[in-house]
Amino acid sequence: MKHKKIVRLLALSVFLIILSCGNKEENSAAAQEAAPATFPVTQIQLKTVTGYQEYPTSIEGVVNSDVRAKTSGYIQNVLVDEGQKVIKGQILFELETQSLSQDAGAAKARINVAQVEVEKLIPLVEKNIISSIQLETAKANLAQAKANYSGVVANIDYATIKSPIDGYVGAINFREGALISPSDATPLTKVSEISKVYAFFSFNEAQYIDHLQRSEGKSKAERIENAPDVSLVLPNGKIYSETGRIQTSTGQINQNTGTIKIRAAFNNPNEILTNGNSGKIRIPIDYKDAIVVPQAATFEQQKDILIYTLDKDNKAKPTLIKVQGTVGHLYVIESGLKEGDKIIISGVGKLRTGTPISPQETSFENAIKPITTSFKN
Repeated sequence: MKHKKIVRLLALSVFLIILSCGNKEENSAAAQEAAPATFPVTQIQLKTVTGYQEYPTSIEGVVNSDVRAKTSGYIQNVLVDEGQKVIKGQILFELETQSLSQDAGAAKARINVAQVEVEKLIPLVEKNIISSIQLETAKANLAQAKANYSGVVANIDYATIKSPIDGYVGAINFREGALISPSDATPLTKVSEISKVYAFFSFNEAQYIDHLQRSEGKSKAERIENAPDVSLVLPNGKIYSETGRIQTSTGQINQNTGTIKIRAAFNNPNEILTNGNSGKIRIPIDYKDAIVVPQAATFEQQKDILIYTLDKDNKAKPTLIKVQGTVGHLYVIESGLKEGDKIIISGVGKLRTGTPISPQETSFENAIKPITTSFKN
């Protein structure tokens, strides 16, 4: 009997020990589950950053002069090639002038005949043998003959077609043997002066107003004058070496497109740019003492952009923000945050409203640095 009691006491002791161990393990697991996860956080500071807006552009030389014929004829010689640099007055085309020379000879003969007629009538008028009206008619015929001759000579001169400006020859649209005339819709070629070029692009109404309001001045001309220099992104993605200036706009909104045409000018000392080039105008925008956050710290919800801020109990709080602009990987914030607010800068996909966290303090400068990605072969 006594032996059975001892066995029961031992069994009860073992049970209590096992139960105690189990409780300790459960408490330990509960404690681990209750420990908040660590997330990096930073405190918002004001920062001045520069962003850029880009607009498709087309390039033209400051002067683009169509070369057209002033008289009809067949092209006898093309004396330049496409892309060739020419100077003002240089001969580009020569027309066949054989028929014009024949016309000139005939016109000269008619002058001689009219001159003889005038000289014959003068003494007869002086002697009152004939009326002075006949002499005046003869003189008029002589003047007409001279005018006809001058016209033919001018056409012979027009048969030598010269460059109207210094510049570069564009596409040559007619070659030897082609019949051309002043009424042709297509010019013989175009000569472009490209030591300086214009870049044309367009703003919509809102962009145009924003651009003017970002610059100081009492008038549109003053605001354009005070606007920052612009850059040109070339088709190969590189930035053109020369900066440009916005010079003017058309002054009116196109009612069909809702846009206004803008012109910027660039020096082209190395003649890299030419008529017909394309690219993108890049306009800098300075955000002074702005609130910026990494885009990676934000998330979207029904087209709204939100960020998790940290409340006084170290719990995640979703906060709606309004974005003013984008600078690289950063959002420039218009509203929703203020200086001194604490934000969670990564791991936002694991958070929910009220999630407690263990904050890992991170400097603001490190928080807004771009994330570099390393690739291993």
